[in-house]
Amino acid sequence: MANAATITAATPLPAGGGATAPAASERVDPARVIAFLAMCFGMFMAFLDIQVVSASLSEIQAGLGASSDEITWVQTSYLMAEVVAIPLSGFLSRALGTRIMFASAAAGFTFASLMCGLTSTMGQMIVWRALQGFIGGGMVPAVFASAYSIFPRSKQPIVTPLIGLVATLAPTIGPTVGGYLTDLASWHWLFFINIVPGIMVTIAAITLIDFDQPNFSLFDRFDSVGLIFMALFLGTLEYVLEDGPRYDWFEDQTVATAAVISASAAVIFFVRVLTARQPIVDLRAFTDRNFAVGSMFSFVLGIGLYGLTYLYPIYLAQIRGFNALMIGQTLFVSGATMFLTAPLVGRLMTKVDARLMLAFGFSVVALSNWQMTYLTKDWEFWQLFVPQLLRGFGMMFAIVPITNISLGTLAPERLKNASGLFNLTRNLGGAVGLAGLNTVLDRRIDLHLARLHDSITWARRPVLEALTGFAARMPGSDAQNMALKQLFLFARMQGTVMAFADVFLLLCLLFAAFAALVFLFRRPPMIGAAAAEAH
Repeated sequence: MANAATITAATPLPAGGGATAPAASERVDPARVIAFLAMCFGMFMAFLDIQVVSASLSEIQAGLGASSDEITWVQTSYLMAEVVAIPLSGFLSRALGTRIMFASAAAGFTFASLMCGLTSTMGQMIVWRALQGFIGGGMVPAVFASAYSIFPRSKQPIVTPLIGLVATLAPTIGPTVGGYLTDLASWHWLFFINIVPGIMVTIAAITLIDFDQPNFSLFDRFDSVGLIFMALFLGTLEYVLEDGPRYDWFEDQTVATAAVISASAAVIFFVRVLTARQPIVDLRAFTDRNFAVGSMFSFVLGIGLYGLTYLYPIYLAQIRGFNALMIGQTLFVSGATMFLTAPLVGRLMTKVDARLMLAFGFSVVALSNWQMTYLTKDWEFWQLFVPQLLRGFGMMFAIVPITNISLGTLAPERLKNASGLFNLTRNLGGAVGLAGLNTVLDRRIDLHLARLHDSITWARRPVLEALTGFAARMPGSDAQNMALKQLFLFARMQGTVMAFADVFLLLCLLFAAFAALVFLFRRPPMIGAAAAEAH
């Protein structure tokens, strides 16, 4: 009976006509609901750990005695490993079954979190963060696939917003949680906080998950060559995108070498995927129009989700001088908005065309970024309140329709693999977005500084007035030179703020453009109450 229920739940309703499913097929075993909620919490931990360290890197750097170049590997090692694990998770879930795969991932993630908190050197931290990212990455696609496997379509208005809430809320509130934990205890608790929940999720996964059965025979035809070249392709690509902006891209020998390795491995990997008897990743999901277009939208959403979660803390730290706790408090608005918006999105999914909701969500995110183009050096909580409110509101309206349109109508046997690819596009979007935004930010800072320096001449009255004002506040006989230095520091701050405004404008245009492209999707079938009315 369990297998029959799974098949019924996973089969999408036709776009029109046909008899309604029996009432019995609409019921979901409470044990499965609890198991699914536990899986969602595991996914929340995996997503949270991407950004939880972002507001506390300086504290971790001091604790480990790391250099400014080394400390970035706390993020980079996690992301490099995770981006390899996500597409691999589809194969592992089919071969091991969801129960073994997810329980192993939750247990391994918990152990790696413990070791991250106990580490005392940067080398150890890199190893354990990489392991944490690789194992944690396997939990994410399993949740997306399970949502469409065990719940009937009438329950999707409840389930999909829950997934969307976890997927967007966790990385958004990561800096907030990290700031509070570091301020109240120490940076070690950024990792220790995972231990008790991780043990509970592991126990729940072992005892309650019964969605499918393992197929160990798949290991007999395991494509180890494909795995090696996939890891080289994605791992080195992530490194290039993470460290490229910091070292002026291909001017750095290591980055250039990694780019060559990534490109070469990509060619071999795609040839292998298209010719192997059982490829490590099945790309046939991209033949489905809605999945292919949805993955493209997911890529852009990743740029906004991770890019904005990066830009706000950088502005608050560099321009406003906020510490980790103050950054976390300021960024809490977006997370709270997502949490409160989720039930509304769930209700609307039964009544409104998902494409219209997606266009609305992307438009609101674009509006949020447009408001940030008026940024000044004095903005803090209340000036950022409305843009963050709109960001959280729009992100929630975007992620839920994308997930439903992209995965909601795929055949059950394609869900596990497709879920990994779908999540990979969002993570790659985040990596590409961070690299691109960093590069644009640096180059616009240089441009604005050059223009401002050209305008600072003795012939301009405002310049003389500013120098006089600075000098009046400087003690000693060297007041004039100190005032001149202060003027150039002021110009650099203004140039940096102008560069931030340019980056926000770029994001505004990107999201506005994609809001206009939603009709590339086929019209998705209605779900829930709307579907019932259609029949």
